[in-house]
Amino acid sequence: MTQRNELSKMVDAGNRKLGEWLEAARRLSWSNFKKQIRFYVPGFAHYKSPYFESSSKCFPSVSITGASCALVCRHCRGKILKTMIPARNPEDLVKVCEKLKADGCIGCLVSGGCLPDGSVPIDRFVDALSRIKKNLGLKMVVHTGLIDNGTAQSLRATGVEAALIDIIGSNETIKEICGLDAGIEDYERSLKALYGSGIRMVPHILVGLHYGEILGEFRAIDMISKYVPSALVLIALTPMKGTPMENTPPPKPEDVAKVLVAARLKMPSVPIALGCVRPLGPHRTKTDVLAVKAGVNAIAFPSTEAVDLATSMGLKTSFHPICCSQVYEDI
Repeated sequence: MTQRNELSKMVDAGNRKLGEWLEAARRLSWSNFKKQIRFYVPGFAHYKSPYFESSSKCFPSVSITGASCALVCRHCRGKILKTMIPARNPEDLVKVCEKLKADGCIGCLVSGGCLPDGSVPIDRFVDALSRIKKNLGLKMVVHTGLIDNGTAQSLRATGVEAALIDIIGSNETIKEICGLDAGIEDYERSLKALYGSGIRMVPHILVGLHYGEILGEFRAIDMISKYVPSALVLIALTPMKGTPMENTPPPKPEDVAKVLVAARLKMPSVPIALGCVRPLGPHRTKTDVLAVKAGVNAIAFPSTEAVDLATSMGLKTSFHPICCSQVYEDI
């Protein structure tokens, strides 16, 4: 089942054997990571449940391009950037991080919109990142976009904890949804650059990016598996108001679960997290419950039902006020 054609059959076969696949993934996960699951609640969104309440000071997100993104992808249109703290030049980034440190923050996610070539302009900020790490000691993870060897090496030298990168496994999706003149070979080249630099790498796969359908996800898993990631984060298309895809149905929870299973079977020793971006309400509840049944190592902003299930299954549970990409440190 580790070959792409076999994984594709998992989706094509419907949900008849989903329980068997979930059990196989769960047993594999427990054999490598024991019966435990970690829940992550970074500070960029409020979270309150019977188990935990978040603090906005813990691990916010910062955008080095403000609300600007040249790609204006069909599913986002830069709206996610508007929820982040803007820091559009290196000095502003240092000042923002100094304030975060003074406010008692543990660290932050440094992200930003893309340039027309799909990269995030990190190269302008490497000196600032180095200063922040040296003088403030904040935990920092950086979302890169497409990246070349030189920038990857420079980012590694800053001392940041990890590089996060979205991986798309379909040329059709890259062009039609993201409007990017690139191909899957460019994403694989970026994986190779990060791997070669020695920086900890945590790829992300957005399940259902192609209008809610499963299209390039298994190809993305194949690509990622070649480069020994520190962890893998799966997220799910969340239709956003004011975008061309606001009325697009998100991927079914069962399809998200199938991608989780496929990732576990392909990468049995890599920590896998269900990340923060996924639909709310009953969809999130069902997705989270299936993720627990699949033996996922971490869930960001978990539904109460997922925590209840994990507890009832005898898993050791814990909450962490940082980005779920850091699961590799905690596992």
